[in-house]
Amino acid sequence: MAAAKGPRAWQRMLSGRRLDLLDPSPLDVEIADIAHGLARVARWNGQTRGDHAFSVAQHSLIVETIFCRMCADATPGDMQMALLHDAPEYVIGDMISPFKSVVGGGYKTVEKRLEAAVHLRFGLPPHASRELKDRIKKADTVAAFFEATELAGFSTAEAQKFFGLPRGITRDMFTITPLPSTEAQRLFIERFEAIEALRVTKTGSAK
Repeated sequence: MAAAKGPRAWQRMLSGRRLDLLDPSPLDVEIADIAHGLARVARWNGQTRGDHAFSVAQHSLIVETIFCRMCADATPGDMQMALLHDAPEYVIGDMISPFKSVVGGGYKTVEKRLEAAVHLRFGLPPHASRELKDRIKKADTVAAFFEATELAGFSTAEAQKFFGLPRGITRDMFTITPLPSTEAQRLFIERFEAIEALRVTKTGSAK
């Protein structure tokens, strides 16, 4: 009798890569797969106004914009980690915060492994430093405030209770109207490539 097979722990990507979810290899990570996936993962469990879901790809673009406004000394590598701060969600989806606390450590373990694989694939440290992580989180929280009030039905007072009141960042600094997935995907890749070009330029000038 053949031995029983364990559950499948990998996912086939549109690029043809086969990503092991429990032990992801940087060699199986492609930016095209990340952009495609994030552009089709809805923030707020899809409970947002508009004709299209508000995607994690669009959220990531907003976070990186806010991060750059708040952190004038950010390096291109810092900017790339801000853009990719939710990259693991191209595989595991965007679980809302209340549910993450219920699921617990297993989710975070998988998320951390995927984060490391993504970062290493693009020549970044496996994880952001504590200081950088806090800066990105601050930008993430500011983005969440605007998303909550503009798209997810929160009153300003309710959003302020959960996310605080943004300072120095205004609504006109970014596009928050939900975009079609193909447009969010295109913009995400374009921004990724623009930051990569900055990284190459900075590396070259340092030699």
